[in-house]
Amino acid sequence: MKKKLPVAILAFLLFLTSGTPAAADGPSAASAVLMEQQSGRVLYAKEPHAVMRIASITKIMTAIIAIESDKLDEEVTVSERAVYTEGSSIYLRKGEKIILRDLVYGLMLRSGNDAAVSIAEHVGGSVEGFVYLMNEKAKEIGMKNTYFANPHGLDDSEKHRSTAYDMALLTRYAMKNAEYRKISSTKVYKSPDEDGEWDRVWRNKNRLLTEKYEYCTGGKTGYTKKASRTLVSTATKGELDLIAVTLNAPDDWNDHIYLYEKGFSEYNSKIVLQKGEVTAARHPIYKGKVYLKRNVVYPLTKKEEKHVSIRFRLLKPKKQWEPEDVPPVVGQAEIYLKKKKVQSLPIYYKHEEKEGKKRGEWWPWS
Repeated sequence: MKKKLPVAILAFLLFLTSGTPAAADGPSAASAVLMEQQSGRVLYAKEPHAVMRIASITKIMTAIIAIESDKLDEEVTVSERAVYTEGSSIYLRKGEKIILRDLVYGLMLRSGNDAAVSIAEHVGGSVEGFVYLMNEKAKEIGMKNTYFANPHGLDDSEKHRSTAYDMALLTRYAMKNAEYRKISSTKVYKSPDEDGEWDRVWRNKNRLLTEKYEYCTGGKTGYTKKASRTLVSTATKGELDLIAVTLNAPDDWNDHIYLYEKGFSEYNSKIVLQKGEVTAARHPIYKGKVYLKRNVVYPLTKKEEKHVSIRFRLLKPKKQWEPEDVPPVVGQAEIYLKKKKVQSLPIYYKHEEKEGKKRGEWWPWS
């Protein structure tokens, strides 16, 4: 007869073997990216540029275009095409009228494909017109390996593809918009239904936000049979703002937690260059006159902090220059991590105020 293990030992063994695949071996995802929001630095990557299906994380693009359209307070009439869109739905009715803002909440919180089509038709004039806007915005953002064929992410086109890296770029862009941040971070939203007995109440499908990860600030879930599980999320801890993207990830919740814990434990947000006067400028025409408008914050590990260097590149002053002849931008500050340039920003020249001009009108400090 076999001896029974003591309860304490058994519990310890269960603890050791209960770790998720993400915790043991890295993310389960076929493709993954962890990006720092402010700098755009990639802190972790696994096949980041693999072109894949993306399912409903497509709707991040749909949402930001709708938000930027300045039509959020307009009334949308729901079409038959929208009502009969397959997949996840917020159960719109043909002919009903609903505010565009409410549609964006339904899109992001409940992943309504009917909401996606209604948004596309109202903002773009047609689904096809809206898809054109999506691809133009993708080019603007720098999403080099992305093509959108629809506003919802359904597998109705073989061309509808993106990458984990491109979707991180899109999310970084979207998170600069306060309205997007508000919608993405909403856990529960109530949409008035004037023709029904009860208002619609939508609870966010993003379980990282609602229950699983206290530092999560938003994101978008996705799933189709061909794409499998896709997920974009954002998280903030201290001064560090992170974006995680996983494609084809069977254990995506834990993948994201793993990525965030790795990022937050290994990196700190550091001011590597401060706004204000550039004291390295020695030429008399520059001295006391050249400056940076903003701080540069960059995520670094403890080991990396001592390997940061700054190089200032300034235009060579012309002999005939008077102060009023100096251009507003006279060079750039370059930030290097070891020998790799990781960021740069313009160096400005502060002109004297002209008589009769309001204070601060000529190249103010900011």
